[in-house]
Amino acid sequence: MKSDFKLGRYTLDLSKPQIMGILNVTQDSFSDGGLFVDSDKAKQQAKLMVEEGASIIDVGGESTRPGAKPISADEELARVIPVIEYITQLNIPVSIDTNKASVMEAAVKAGASMINDVCALQNPGALEAASKLQVPICLMHMQGSPQTMQDKPHYDDVVVDIIQFFKQRIEACTATGIDASLLVLDPGFGFGKTLEHNLNMLSRLQEFNVLNCPLLVGMSRKSMIGQTINKPADKRVSASVALAILAWQKGASLIRVHDVQQTKDALDMVMAVNSSTNSFESNP
Repeated sequence: MKSDFKLGRYTLDLSKPQIMGILNVTQDSFSDGGLFVDSDKAKQQAKLMVEEGASIIDVGGESTRPGAKPISADEELARVIPVIEYITQLNIPVSIDTNKASVMEAAVKAGASMINDVCALQNPGALEAASKLQVPICLMHMQGSPQTMQDKPHYDDVVVDIIQFFKQRIEACTATGIDASLLVLDPGFGFGKTLEHNLNMLSRLQEFNVLNCPLLVGMSRKSMIGQTINKPADKRVSASVALAILAWQKGASLIRVHDVQQTKDALDMVMAVNSSTNSFESNP
C-alpha cells in the first residue's frame, strides 16, 4: 500500500497520522447537533479546524446517529453545498459524508474531493455515481440502518465478518470501474456494534490490513466511550484522544475527530517519541 494518497490536487502522506475534522451541519448529530447548522458558524468552525491542523474536513448534512430520521436530498444539499464551497477556498481537501448519489455528485461538483459513505455505496445509484466521479471513497461497515443498527447487533466474529463484507464491497467497486487505489475502509465503530464488538474490533484493528486499503477510524466522543467511563459526549475528549492514538498504532491512517487540536497534539508527541527511538536504534 502506497503512503501517498491522492485527493484531487492534494496528497496525504499516510506514513503518518492524518486527522479528518468532523463538521456536522445537522440539527441532531449525537455530539454537535445544532452547533453548526448555521452556515456562518460552520464556516468559522472549518477555519478553526484548519488552523488546528486538520488534514481534511468531513462535511455531513444528515445525522447517522442511532435512531436518526432520514432527510431529503434537497435539504441535505442546502446544508452542505455552501460550506463545501467555502472550505475549498481554505486550501484543504473536503470530504462529503453522504449516502445519496445526487448529493455525492453535487458535492464533488462544488469542490469535495472525497466521498465518505456510511452505507458503502449500497444505496440506489451510489455505486454508479462514485464510478463516474472517480474520487477517493471511504466505504464504511454498518449492520442495519441508523434506525435499526443498535437492535441486538450480532456477529459470528466481528472482525472476520466485516473483512468479508469489505471484500464483497471492494469487488463490487472494482467491477463498476472504481480502482481499488481510490478506496478507504472504515470498520464503523458504533454502527451496529455492541460495546464488546467495538472493543474487540479496536484490539484487532491490524487484521484489517489484509485488505491492503487505508483505514479510517472514527471513535470520537462515541457511546462506546460513554458506556466505559460513564460520561456525557462533551466530557469524552481525553478518552477520544487515547483511542485515536491506539487506532493509529494499530494501523489506522485517517483519524476522524471532533477535537482536532487535542488529537493532533497527542499524535505529534507520539510521533516525536517514535522518531527519537528509531533514530537512536539506527545510530547506536
